[in-house]
Amino acid sequence: MWTDKGQKRHFQQVFQILQIMGYDWAKRCQHVPFGVVKGMKTRRGDVTFLEDVLNEIRLRMLQNMASIKTTKELENPQETAERVGLAALIIQDFRGLLLSDYQFSWDRVFQSRGDTGVFLQYTHARLHSLETTFGCGYLNDFNTACLQEPQSVSILQHLLRFDEVLYRSSEDIQPRHIVSYLLTLSHLAAVAHRTLPIKESPPEVAGARLHLFRAVRSVLANGMKLLGITPVCRM
Repeated sequence: MWTDKGQKRHFQQVFQILQIMGYDWAKRCQHVPFGVVKGMKTRRGDVTFLEDVLNEIRLRMLQNMASIKTTKELENPQETAERVGLAALIIQDFRGLLLSDYQFSWDRVFQSRGDTGVFLQYTHARLHSLETTFGCGYLNDFNTACLQEPQSVSILQHLLRFDEVLYRSSEDIQPRHIVSYLLTLSHLAAVAHRTLPIKESPPEVAGARLHLFRAVRSVLANGMKLLGITPVCRM
């Protein structure tokens, strides 16, 4: 159960009462305390309700997306804005220790570059676009020996750490390990996307690179889902 750290004593008493009542499963109950979010305000004022936050997220993301050409081609811009906005909020909340207080900033949350949820969603959408564009011709057999570039090796080494990161997060109940892992993977993918082209590369090389990017997208999607984020394929 995740609640404000000020509720710690309350849940200790609740769990003790449940044990006294004879419920064996009460021994496995845990209170996961989190810190206070400072400075979160919406247009309706200082008191922040979840409905206000979700509406604010949708509105601000739609405004941010308005200047992007592909936004007009989206089937459901409202849904995309909400999913990207929620990703931005979740990553901001989970980046540090759950117990730590932090100062909230709408501008920082919605930055498209840097360590943000918007950047994660953008990376996933970009990699999905690669599969859509080139997938039919290259997603059959491939030769891993073609992935010798430093950028490819760095990504492969990072992908191998995914299980380790999941285990660590499950041990201390801190999603920040997954967040940090996914952000690093996205930065590695951004570099590789610029330096390892698929178009006009030899078929064997192009196929290997496309499989690499597909693996990155798959891990990004799975990691985001674990954090409660729905990946978007276009934005």
